[in-house]
Amino acid sequence: MFVIGNFLNAAATVFDYVLTFYMWVIIIRALISWVNPDPYNPIVKLLYQITEPVLYPLKKRMPYMGGIDLSPLILIIIIVFLKFFLVQTLIDMAIRLR
Repeated sequence: MFVIGNFLNAAATVFDYVLTFYMWVIIIRALISWVNPDPYNPIVKLLYQITEPVLYPLKKRMPYMGGIDLSPLILIIIIVFLKFFLVQTLIDMAIRLR
């Protein structure tokens, strides 16, 4: 059973890193949107391609806030929730299986 515990621990760690990386990508995209970036810049295009599939459904469901886009903040809250709930649950399961 320790093999499954180690696997769950490794999966939780990787998932935590992925969520942290994606949260930073969301933050960078939000900061870049304040300066009106060049849409043809490859870095800006990559940021939009990575984040838009997740942010677009949130934008559609949010009410109009006078030009303020709060979807990145909502997504960051969801990511933090996943980190505290899902990652911690996987780690606890891994500890119990050891």
